[in-house]
Amino acid sequence: MNYSGEIVKAEQVKRSFGSVDVLRGVDLCVQAGELIGLYGPSGSGKTTLLNLIGMLDRPTSGTILLQGMDVVAMTERKRTKLRREKIGFIFQNYTLMPTYTAAENIDLALRLPRLGIFERRRRIKAALHAVGLSAWSAHLPDQLSGGQRQRVAIARALALNPPLILADEPTSGLDTRTARRMMGLFKGIAREQGTAFLIVSHDPVVTEFVDSAYDLIDGQVCLRGGQD
Repeated sequence: MNYSGEIVKAEQVKRSFGSVDVLRGVDLCVQAGELIGLYGPSGSGKTTLLNLIGMLDRPTSGTILLQGMDVVAMTERKRTKLRREKIGFIFQNYTLMPTYTAAENIDLALRLPRLGIFERRRRIKAALHAVGLSAWSAHLPDQLSGGQRQRVAIARALALNPPLILADEPTSGLDTRTARRMMGLFKGIAREQGTAFLIVSHDPVVTEFVDSAYDLIDGQVCLRGGQD
């Protein structure tokens, strides 16, 4: 599926935990086909922002639109359905089921939007091939290296073919050559399918590939090299 237009728009998004204001009015727009890098020190709120956009949490105030839909105002049931269909997640700690093979971990994610078995098999095969793990499809996570597990997590997100992929340190555990290969893969998918990528990272390799880089400083997002 090819996507176009504005995928994500966050306006004056704030998130407080008790008396601590983590996000203090974030404005961010991500267009179809864009790779956006989000940087900042540990504890600056990068993962918090991903969780809000990914509907894993709700902001204290502000608006978040996903393809024009106000996800903050939705019921939790609608948010869950939309999240399963529209967003691919790449978590820093892989979040793979330990008793499921690489292929089964991907299949589990594809079952949530109720895809048919033949379509799921096609997507699993294509995704594992894309990340160079076709020969490891029947391996359990503890039979894979950290880098291979990360690539399974990447394949799982890509297999959904969503309009948006949220990636928290997607090159973590990958050597430089593999990291460049994965970022090149992201770039190709963004260009061919219009998928938008919002990537939290400390990896300088990521900076080589993103279209725009933002810093999260004092609870607000600023375009790197200028003001947003």
